Amino acid sequence: MFLTGDLGYAALEPLREALGKRFINAGVAEQHMISMAAGLARKGFRPWCYSIAPFIYARPFEQIRNDLCMHNLPVVLVGNGGGYGYGVMGATHHAIEDYGALLSLTNMRCFVPAFDGDVSAMIDRLMASPTPAYFRLGRTELPKGMAQPHYLNWRKLCGGGGATLLAVGPIVGGVLDAARKMDEASRPSIWLVGELPLIDVPPEFKSDVTRSQRLVVIEEHVPHGSVGQMVAHRLLLDGASPRWFAHRTAQAYPSGRYGSQLFHRKESALDVASIMDLLKTGATHG
Repeated sequence: MFLTGDLGYAALEPLREALGKRFINAGVAEQHMISMAAGLARKGFRPWCYSIAPFIYARPFEQIRNDLCMHNLPVVLVGNGGGYGYGVMGATHHAIEDYGALLSLTNMRCFVPAFDGDVSAMIDRLMASPTPAYFRLGRTELPKGMAQPHYLNWRKLCGGGGATLLAVGPIVGGVLDAARKMDEASRPSIWLVGELPLIDVPPEFKSDVTRSQRLVVIEEHVPHGSVGQMVAHRLLLDGASPRWFAHRTAQAYPSGRYGSQLFHRKESALDVASIMDLLKTGATHG
């Protein structure tokens, strides 16, 4: 079953035609849509609920908590425009605290694709998931001419002798493009994670952090409930903390203005130039 909160025009029509009566426009009534999906899941259906990201997780938060998570029902929440994806439409349309808020709920999992090819792989995993899940969509930023990386939850996208960098979502694309132009000795070792929460970190990632002793985490999300917090906590428990740690996150609205996604990234020092400067700073801490 696919439910939409009266959104997706000029995009979801092929899905509507394919699903027929299993496609429901629930109207501008997101709380009702989530409760409806819970009931459908109890009857054995696999509901997917779609909207702009803050309308799928923030507006119906109580129904997600009480109807989905407390009963551990396999409903997928599809949020379009993760982070600052909706740009000039402003804070009401931005999702910079989404997976942090949702992961505070029992049984919830979150999936964050970075590239187009990740979506189909994650859909297969979501269909098999026995728990509620959030699917945070954004626009791919795969560097031009680069082949689609094979999907894994943890992926090492490029190696190098510089700092270890961990990214979440499409924001990794621009940094990856810039890093490919660097010499190997100073190039960061770039990792990408796609499924949350972080229950553990792979030994290969911990070995990379041990090698570099410098870890940078970048994500279009506020610090609270972030991947940076999760990975720092995990490394501390495992006795594998680096000597130098930097965390670049969404800083909300420092100037009080709205602009494009790139504008908001720059205000939060999440643009490619700022991140590359940070990596140069980290080189002095080796």
